[in-house]
Amino acid sequence: MKIVVIGGSGLIGSKLITKLREHGHEAVSASPNSGVNTLTGEGLAEVLKDASVVVDVSNSPSFEDAAVMNFFETSTRNLLKYGAAAGIKHLVGLSVVGTDRLSESGYFRAKIAQEKLIKNSSIPYSIVHATQFFEFLQKLADFGFDGKQVRLPGTLFQPMAADDVASAVGEMGAGPLSMGWSKPEGQKSFVSIDLLGRPRVK
Repeated sequence: MKIVVIGGSGLIGSKLITKLREHGHEAVSASPNSGVNTLTGEGLAEVLKDASVVVDVSNSPSFEDAAVMNFFETSTRNLLKYGAAAGIKHLVGLSVVGTDRLSESGYFRAKIAQEKLIKNSSIPYSIVHATQFFEFLQKLADFGFDGKQVRLPGTLFQPMAADDVASAVGEMGAGPLSMGWSKPEGQKSFVSIDLLGRPRVK
């Protein structure tokens, strides 16, 4: 089965490509590196030809509110347009656990918009909601660094390894159509500041 992975050169996408090929699927990576640009539509018609499934694990290069909204809305509309024309039978999107409860964030508002577009399209879909990746913990620490100290709330969260996220997305894409949602999460809860090994800042 031909499965096209949008964002196939990224952290999750590259792992997903490997896993799908190991299971005998024709997994095709689609990203600007391979001449596919979902923002402009460039290369989408060609890469989606004869594909049964498309998996979107792409992410915005900018998290600025307007830029991230433009990325997810424009790229998703293009993917749905070209996917419908190509006769795609299943679209799988990767999103974040709790997106609907975090609308004060511009990034999560953009993910909500993306999910709505997918849900309201004519293409059968599945959406995987994953928790934060272990691999992004350094970025979390950098975000809370004020030049002298790392300031983070002592909140509980359940991070996942990127490899496990790729497995969950792959199972959804290669498996039976679910027309719904999946919520994989880490097996253990951590307090963010403890997991990062930083002293608590009061």
